[in-house]
Amino acid sequence: MEFEKLLNRNVTEPDTYLMSKNIAEHNVLVTGAGGTIGSELCRKILSYNPKSLILFELSEYNLYSIEHEIKAYLAQTGQQTPIFSIIGNIQNKTHFGSVLEKHKVHTIYHAAAHKHVPMVENNIVEAVKNNVFGTLSCAEAAIEHQVANFTLISTDKAVRPTNVMGATKRLSELILQALSIQQSSTCFTMVRFGNVLGSSGSVIPLFLNQIQNGGPLTVTHPDITRYFMLVSEASELVIQASAIGHSGQVFVLDMGEPIKIHDLAKNIIKLTQTKQDIQIVFSGLRPGEKLFEELLIGENASNTIHPKIKSATEVHIKPERLNQILASLKKYCHLMDKDMLKTILLAIPTGYKIPKHQKSPTKTVEQVCSHHHDGQSLEAH
Repeated sequence: MEFEKLLNRNVTEPDTYLMSKNIAEHNVLVTGAGGTIGSELCRKILSYNPKSLILFELSEYNLYSIEHEIKAYLAQTGQQTPIFSIIGNIQNKTHFGSVLEKHKVHTIYHAAAHKHVPMVENNIVEAVKNNVFGTLSCAEAAIEHQVANFTLISTDKAVRPTNVMGATKRLSELILQALSIQQSSTCFTMVRFGNVLGSSGSVIPLFLNQIQNGGPLTVTHPDITRYFMLVSEASELVIQASAIGHSGQVFVLDMGEPIKIHDLAKNIIKLTQTKQDIQIVFSGLRPGEKLFEELLIGENASNTIHPKIKSATEVHIKPERLNQILASLKKYCHLMDKDMLKTILLAIPTGYKIPKHQKSPTKTVEQVCSHHHDGQSLEAH
């Protein structure tokens, strides 16, 4: 399917200088290298002459798939870039650090995360461990091993989040912002974008499968809207943002106007040219799901040297308070207490809001964190 026809806007073209700045003649590592964004990042990186490419992935099958594809591409083109495929967990700081040291990594694109909203809502402990503490471990290892650039793949769901996934991603942004203040050896940048057309577990593969089965197409609400972009655009934005500005910045892409999912469903039915009479039904909002999403916190976005990339000015958390929050999250992860984890995520200034139809916790972050204040570092012990 030609996904461009669903965007209702012009596709954003990349800036060649920005694309190559942190890649050409450098050792580059991608976490979550076998995922939708991670694998596309790998494809783009190869086009800009890296010294080597390190694929870091927890899923053996996903790692095998992207390695097989890349090596076939290299064989076809005659390109000699060394490829290193590593099975690993981003929460294992010792292993991750050893990889950075061995390969003298210059640039990291951190795409590894639990990202599917309903799945994360039902697996809060693992989401916090992976999205929050996994990011912290990778970031601290990057500092210790003098990695020059570290770019976090974030999401529009991190803006005033109504779900655990978005709150964990906003907290991972806050961690990198705090580390940016504390040191200057590693440049940390964060990139938010909307939904990627055709990505695994996203709405378009779902709709196509439903059409193949004769319908109906399920839309949660008639007015629900989302920002969309192509996977190629998403990966190019990540790479270009890593080459812009200073440490601690959050970048967003001008993605045009949000698209109604109801309209998207109707357009997909047309594009498939199916002769079946496919119906659309409304199934109701899922836990943590917003009617619309924003790409910025606040209205103070500024321009960058790229016409389609904006920089968002964000409020930081003081390192002492962040340490307190992380210590409490660590404790309740260990206790497998998902209710307390949700309480903390609600209370910290990520902007996390529980939807009206869900029960709101009553304790404040000060109450739940008062006995777990570290105040020294952001170390993930």
